Amino acid sequence: MTFADLGLGPETLRAVEEAGYSTPTPIQTQAIPVILMGRDVLGVAQTGTGKTAGFTLPMIEILAGSRAKARMPRSLILAPTRELATQVSESFERYGKYHRLTMAKLIGGESFVDQEKLLDRGVDVLVATPGRLMDLFERGRILLNDVKVLVIDEADRMLDMGFIPDVERIVSFLPKIRQTLFFSATMAPEIRRLADAFLMNPKEISVAPQASTAATVDQFLVVCEDIDKREALRHLIRLEDVRNALIFCNRKRDVDILFRSLAKHDFDVVQLHGDMAQSARTETLERFKTGSVRLMVCSDVAARGLDILDLSHVFNFDVPHHAEDYVHRIGRTGRAGKSGRSFTIATPDDGKFVGAIVSLIGKEIPRIPVEGLPELPLDMDGSARRRGKRPERGGAKDRGERNGPERKSPRERPPQARPERSERPERSVRPERSERPERSEPARPAKPPAATEARRPERDRDRFGRKPAPGRVDRLGIGELDNPDHTIGFGVHMPDFMARAPIPLPPDPDAEPIEATKATKEPGKVVRRKKK
Repeated sequence: MTFADLGLGPETLRAVEEAGYSTPTPIQTQAIPVILMGRDVLGVAQTGTGKTAGFTLPMIEILAGSRAKARMPRSLILAPTRELATQVSESFERYGKYHRLTMAKLIGGESFVDQEKLLDRGVDVLVATPGRLMDLFERGRILLNDVKVLVIDEADRMLDMGFIPDVERIVSFLPKIRQTLFFSATMAPEIRRLADAFLMNPKEISVAPQASTAATVDQFLVVCEDIDKREALRHLIRLEDVRNALIFCNRKRDVDILFRSLAKHDFDVVQLHGDMAQSARTETLERFKTGSVRLMVCSDVAARGLDILDLSHVFNFDVPHHAEDYVHRIGRTGRAGKSGRSFTIATPDDGKFVGAIVSLIGKEIPRIPVEGLPELPLDMDGSARRRGKRPERGGAKDRGERNGPERKSPRERPPQARPERSERPERSVRPERSERPERSEPARPAKPPAATEARRPERDRDRFGRKPAPGRVDRLGIGELDNPDHTIGFGVHMPDFMARAPIPLPPDPDAEPIEATKATKEPGKVVRRKKK
């Protein structure tokens, strides 16, 4: 079957042919005709099977008939990470270059102003992460009541990143009559519940076992001490014919440490993690895709959304804590039918995580030795960790004695004999107060009367309870309370004009005597009033 048999238009077929594709993948073969019919789709397929083209190609055909209005996108695609949103937008640019469709990408780390300008002109396809979309919606810069097609891509990753509440809120703003496309690599019970809430009579398409790895990827496992992991990684890179490779770490701090370690050993390497600025992340990805650098140390932000067809190797420097992340990590290689190789470096304490991965993918991961490093067993049940000691180290005596002598747990210690009550020493009884001997204290010398009279009275303190310094005049009048000439409120610094006697005014001959009134407030006082 070819793409022409799926019902696509000539412009879209021309763009697909120029991209180098001639035969559709199984998920594309089943999903594209159903989407063109206007039905809701629930697609479950392993990573690297072409899910992105499975919904972008029919969406281009559906949206080609009309134009969008300002701030009212006609379709919405929600992606969990910026890298995946970038990949989807690149797919629309590649397959829709012969259609007059406008597109906008709303991701964090970029200018609000530029994104608002794109929305004001009207967009047919809006690719966004949930966080930035909610920011613009709350600012009133976008309306979602004209969305005809909704795509939720990598729903299981959104569940892991905690975006499901935002997704549910965004869906509540959309019109009830719409076409919803739901794609995920795994189908957990929570994802099934969301699909039942968002989709209406969907067509479920599952083309591969859930969380299965591609047959084109050769998988290997190396077990060594934690201190030897960097040496094992360098040995594998030198031994393998690495054209380009992704090196995954569980923590962003370990990404930076491993990046500096590889750069110190003269490897051409870059790093990528979520704490980097968006401009730096874009530049790093561009350098890696163009082949300017060979190695990229990254966190799980690169586990999805990187579509690099010629990626030869994937190294798991840390065993992922979630088994599904292992499937997505090694799914970056062996894409589109090409071969790839993956290596996972584990410590003996990672046995529980390795066992979960083996149980998920349904097959064992073959172990390979590393020259110069001993082969160590995996602690599959974690019993050594619960007992507080590490498992045996494959006969390496110096490594086994590195942690010191083994300590016995409290249950293994022999109980100590406790003396009988009769053998215990009796407590010394404290004598009564009356029986205690009197202590002889030396008598204190009496102070001379002059010193007692020289003491200042307790009332001679300021409002803060402080005594004035000796030989200093207190501005609040302390020490002058017994002075009859003391003026309250001014102390010794009373102005001269207040100490002068008032000058009497001469009597006015034109004033007539009147009796005192209530206004004068002094009964019996005679006030003279001028004659009119």
